[in-house]
Amino acid sequence: MAAPIRVAQWATGNIGTRALREVIRDPRLVLVGVLVYDPAKAGVDAGTLCGEPVAGVTTTVDREVIHGLAVDCVLYMPRTVDVDDLVRLLERGVDVVTTCVELFDGGRALPEADRDRIAEACVRGDASIFATGSSPGFITHVLPQALLMLQRRVDLVEIFEYANMSRRDSPHMLFEQIGFGTPMPAAPSAPRAVRTPPSVAAVADAAGTPAETWTFVNETAAARHDTEVLAGRIGAGTVGGRRMVYAGQHAGVDVVRITYCWYLTPDLDPAWPVGETGWRVRVHGDAPLEVAMPFPIPVDDLADFTPGYTANPPVNAIPYVVAARPGILDAVDLPPVTPAGPSPTAA
Repeated sequence: MAAPIRVAQWATGNIGTRALREVIRDPRLVLVGVLVYDPAKAGVDAGTLCGEPVAGVTTTVDREVIHGLAVDCVLYMPRTVDVDDLVRLLERGVDVVTTCVELFDGGRALPEADRDRIAEACVRGDASIFATGSSPGFITHVLPQALLMLQRRVDLVEIFEYANMSRRDSPHMLFEQIGFGTPMPAAPSAPRAVRTPPSVAAVADAAGTPAETWTFVNETAAARHDTEVLAGRIGAGTVGGRRMVYAGQHAGVDVVRITYCWYLTPDLDPAWPVGETGWRVRVHGDAPLEVAMPFPIPVDDLADFTPGYTANPPVNAIPYVVAARPGILDAVDLPPVTPAGPSPTAA
């Protein structure tokens, strides 16, 4: 019987902690190390940290401990990418699966010198790196491509992501980072030119009309009434919804649009078409399609379930990436990723 794949978890935020739990539960994987950034989490058993039985692996804030482990794959989930760490892992033959947006689409969002360093480390170490998740990931690199299989002519691909955040107990994120409950801007936001967003560009590429230019608009809508949410309270007339739209144009015409609509109340001014938490995808072409995927979860339970949408794909991908060719991988470089996966091989 082949040996299980030795895995280290790098970072244990909301998504990383869920991924850690799934690694512990998977009999094909064996946890050998956990890096944490919060000193309060250091020295804790990994199982205790994620609500599982004692796992026999103690967390550490010392990344040198992780670099010194005999490990096959690292689940790399920090807030920001450290290219030096990635190069060290890859050049000694450690495969990497990550949720970091900078590493989607061949690392297109990274400076060219950093992409080259990562690609060269993959060659030296005969190792792979693969970025995945839910958004970006499933909704940008998997589902749209499946729908495009039915098309011959594609005019426009639209992706909508809706998130009801009223039961999210994260006051700093909601009120400070996103800006819910703040005064409405004096004037509506106008679209502005932006660099290519890597997680969306893949959709236009797959449709056969790569976007030549990109625009971004950040819109707000006001709560019509005073609204109590789990994290606090917002007043009538303050920001109750935020909508961010990336659009890619070819020959001056939109060929792909992705809309992120986050809200604390659906009762907004202006009255946006606010959907249930989940995704909608529309393909305009010679075989038009629309797919709606609301999450069938009560609003009060969303916080318990939503981390899995992002954490599960990278855990599922581990056996595929370990078996893959070396290099910076994209979704098209792997077979369809499922929980079963290929059989692990001994390192």
